Amino acid sequence: MNARQPATTHDAEQEGLILDMLDRFLAVEVKPHVHRLEHDDIYPVEIVEKMKEMGLFGCIIDPEYGGLGLSTSTYAKIIERMSAVWMSISGIINSHLIMAMAVQRSGTEEQKRKFLPRFASGELRGGVGLTEPDAGTDLQSIRTVAVRDGDHYVVNGSKMWITNSMYGNCLALLVKTDPKAQPAHKGMSLLIAEKGEGFIVSKKLEKLGYKGIDTCALSFENYRVPADRLVGGVEGRGLQQVLGGLELGRINVAARGLGVAQAALDEAVAYAQVRKTFGKPIAEHQAIQLKLGEMATRTQAARLLVYAAAQAFDRGERCDMEAGMAKYFATEAGQENSLEAMRIFGGYGYSKEYNVERLYRDAPLLLIGEGTNELQRIIIAKQLIERNPA
Repeated sequence: MNARQPATTHDAEQEGLILDMLDRFLAVEVKPHVHRLEHDDIYPVEIVEKMKEMGLFGCIIDPEYGGLGLSTSTYAKIIERMSAVWMSISGIINSHLIMAMAVQRSGTEEQKRKFLPRFASGELRGGVGLTEPDAGTDLQSIRTVAVRDGDHYVVNGSKMWITNSMYGNCLALLVKTDPKAQPAHKGMSLLIAEKGEGFIVSKKLEKLGYKGIDTCALSFENYRVPADRLVGGVEGRGLQQVLGGLELGRINVAARGLGVAQAALDEAVAYAQVRKTFGKPIAEHQAIQLKLGEMATRTQAARLLVYAAAQAFDRGERCDMEAGMAKYFATEAGQENSLEAMRIFGGYGYSKEYNVERLYRDAPLLLIGEGTNELQRIIIAKQLIERNPA
């Protein structure tokens, strides 16, 4: 990982301008439409086009390749703000940038110059094709195979839960180029896979929450990928290339959890001051005050963990423990705050007329994505022991 230079006054000013622009965009172009788009599970085409114009699909891609080159710290704040308004649009960016950063981090110079500018502009937009019906956390168990045939790879297999795969047009596709390799990861490779004949979107998956964004099952039937799309140009490095992006992905998901936690807190604070029982606002009842106090503290603790992990990433430090802590705590904060907000709203919280029920449906995904929270605690414990030998 390349360490960024320490933040300067110019960086702070740039971040302020970008976040102000983002807040205006969210208030004017997103917030008024969330209820309809989410309720009907409609892909936000017009919002995505505006996100392209703002350069958000290239926000952390190096300026050398057409991106904005923002710090991870600024990126985390962007995702936090987006998720507080509508978590689905943050996922549209995140999956895309995991793909882009795999190429920026591990691709050949030719691949970087060919693909990164197109990723940054949103001309090529997509995500990562990792999970399969029988392989999620255990990626070494994937069965999708790519066989070399002259100057192409021929891919056969299936993928599941792939974000940006219906309306996007490219994936960083994890395959086995040597299914017999032992250990299995030595036979795994990553391909830059643009849509074409044999790349089949089998169906859009119905979800509890996280609606509006396209999450699909895919199948590959003799799908041909030019051999020069092998990331890095060498077979057998695909799993490492994917795992190299997990810290960034977990910081992103942590920022989403923080955004959901903050939104739930904001909704609860506002409602508690206008809803009255027994002749006074419920914010004056001690039972509600206890909930609000805990929600606010939980949100701020999550924020500090997310920002600390992002800053460590920007410094170029190993931060799997910090990213794991942030992902674990902030996503649990989102889940807990959404439930507490629903309790504060009472029966109204269960109604689709209010945002609280959407937050409650969106939050559980974050406990699972980018490595389950059970896995995060194991990573934290292992790193704790490794860093503090007896």
